[in-house]
Amino acid sequence: MTDGRILVGTFVCTDRDNNIILASCTEHLQPDDDGREEEPRVLGLAMVPGRHVVSISIDESYQSMKHLCS
Repeated sequence: MTDGRILVGTFVCTDRDNNIILASCTEHLQPDDDGREEEPRVLGLAMVPGRHVVSISIDESYQSMKHLCS
């Protein structure tokens, strides 16, 4: 996101304004100056305004793990 946060979740949908809905979403903050990372914050269902999206990627390791479990 434009403020440096990273959201991880399951893509649900988007709309005409490029807003994104994520399910089972967690928020990850950038490490502080000492290199310490905070625990991810559970958001659940989240709407991300399209104007704040910097990039989107697919976690392929998660996809391959999901296929192994089914």
